[in-house]
Amino acid sequence: MFECHNIIENNHQVELCKALQLLKDEHIGLNAQKLDLYESSNTLIKESLLENKLIKLEELRSKVILFIAILDRHSQKEEGHLFELMAKYIGREIGPIVVMEMEHDQAKSLFKQFLTQTEVISMNSNFDEICKLVIEAYHVLTSHFMKEEQVLFPMAQNILSESEKTSLLDSIKD
Repeated sequence: MFECHNIIENNHQVELCKALQLLKDEHIGLNAQKLDLYESSNTLIKESLLENKLIKLEELRSKVILFIAILDRHSQKEEGHLFELMAKYIGREIGPIVVMEMEHDQAKSLFKQFLTQTEVISMNSNFDEICKLVIEAYHVLTSHFMKEEQVLFPMAQNILSESEKTSLLDSIKD
């Protein structure tokens, strides 16, 4: 039997199975790291000393690399398992799955642009524009996580069979 956890959606209670709750719980750590990237980017933009900007950008780059590694593992669980199960019921040409995949791609693209532009950092680097890539990725992921938690996960809870939920749990456990 599944261990279930409660969430509130549209003023009524939805219980998430263990697999969906695990995916949702991963957002907690990702949100903390994502907020740190956002704050670090804003701090760097406000920094007036070029020498400090160079140091802070190197630090931000290291944080982004670490974040991407964790985010990629999370995204693989969703794209490779949850989205595949749900696509059998709701398709993937239109609707929530295509939106979720598009947002994954958008965030990955922004982080890739950031990493490309920070491969070689010089005094001539446009620090503000580089940091704005991370800030935009923050906003994309903030909205994305909210959609998953408020729409996608409750939808999955309602449409997936118990055996599919068990299969999902087996597939996403670390």
